[in-house]
Amino acid sequence: MTDRFSKASTAAVANAKQVRLMIFDVDGVLTDGGLYYGPEGEPVKRFNALDGHGIKMLQQFGGIATAIITARQSPIVLRRAKDLGIAHVFQGVHDKRIAFAQLLEQTGVAAAACGYLGDDVIDLPVLTKVGFTACVANGHHDVKQRAQYITDSCGGNGAAREVCDFILTAQGHYEAALAAYLA
Repeated sequence: MTDRFSKASTAAVANAKQVRLMIFDVDGVLTDGGLYYGPEGEPVKRFNALDGHGIKMLQQFGGIATAIITARQSPIVLRRAKDLGIAHVFQGVHDKRIAFAQLLEQTGVAAAACGYLGDDVIDLPVLTKVGFTACVANGHHDVKQRAQYITDSCGGNGAAREVCDFILTAQGHYEAALAAYLA
């Protein structure tokens, strides 16, 4: 691994090498976790462009499928998932184990070949079942204790990008991805 990821454990690197399906929570991971409401009471979410591009790079250069499992329901999440080419979106899921089981059945990917990036205890039922586990820097203490990789960035501020770069690096695809932009 590069110096950039020198803090990563051997287990985190080994498990990141196996990822074929990366799953993301939304609130607190792809967003900053704040609850914003518009003038009519409609929810508004802020997504980070770095995170989005990292997800696209993970798909394009790593050949890794991506998914979202989130407890909240929002048309904004569907819009963002469509923009990013995330085919598997589970919303309004309070028992994330159910969505995870459906996702594994739909994709045929083994749990050990999945990664999960979460931030709160609602993520633990999936986080404890996948091969590669990650938590955002400002995640809940109990999630951090069970994560193999804790980002330097906070949720909604580049944490997902950091995890995508980490996986691409572990799998030996990052330099090729970067070269595509330097050509």
